[in-house]
Amino acid sequence: MTVLAAPPTEPAAEGTRPGPTRRTRNRAGGTMQGGKLAYAILIAAVLVSAFPFYWTIVAASRSNADLAKVPPTLLPGSNLFHNFQAVMEEADIGKALLNSFIVSGSITVGTVLCCTLAGFAFAKLRFRGRGALLAVTVGTMMIPPQLGVIPLFMLIAKLQWVNQLQAVILPGLVSAFGVFFMRQYLVQSLPDELIEAARVDGASTARIFWSIVVPIARPGMAVLGMLTFMAAWNDFFWPIVALSSQEPTVQVALRQLGGGYVHDQSVIMAGTLLGTLPVLLVFGLLGRQIVGGIMQGAVKG
Repeated sequence: MTVLAAPPTEPAAEGTRPGPTRRTRNRAGGTMQGGKLAYAILIAAVLVSAFPFYWTIVAASRSNADLAKVPPTLLPGSNLFHNFQAVMEEADIGKALLNSFIVSGSITVGTVLCCTLAGFAFAKLRFRGRGALLAVTVGTMMIPPQLGVIPLFMLIAKLQWVNQLQAVILPGLVSAFGVFFMRQYLVQSLPDELIEAARVDGASTARIFWSIVVPIARPGMAVLGMLTFMAAWNDFFWPIVALSSQEPTVQVALRQLGGGYVHDQSVIMAGTLLGTLPVLLVFGLLGRQIVGGIMQGAVKG
């Protein structure tokens, strides 16, 4: 039987080691270089995505006559603070911002906490009727929220909560999407062995949740918190039903801007800019957790 010998290899230079192949280097966490086309596509996507916000700044810093010019100007003007002052005069935007912070912050904290608790129960705890309860919870997502406006308004009217912030906060403290989202996240990210080890050490369910579940679920909680804050901040339909112009949120206050026979688009855009900045601030605060969660999921995959 003939044995085939391996082809001779050139000896490595003194003081050097043979480098890994391209596939091994990538699996070991090496950096993969993108081509010029990839960078061009990414730059174009960033410019297209950022242009609406840039145009908001341009429109907020110009006059209504400047915005009516053809072709429109693409450079910021000097009327930004003047338009901000007009916003303050036409609508109580300061109170609206405070109310929106209270409403959105309360809804975000309540939703993240309640949905994480419920998601942990559906993902890792064993109890009778778990599948049926999860199916009912997910099934509520198919019901249009407009169907519940009339009975919900009757309820808050009976509780004498009309034109009070709790009428907007309490109905949004938990969401079916948040429960399902955290349940799916914990199913993938929380090993059963950690819970079993904690049980062996004598930890209660509450101790397991605060000491094990919350640190592991922090990236998912950050994503859910950002989505919930944006939805609560941008909500217009229910706040305009439950609140009046004396206790407005930002979206309710913005409809009072630019009134008259000819709408002042520059003032409207200035108010829109004021209403957009808090959302960007929240995204900046939670961005690290969101990116960390994405990278963690990529490594696990």
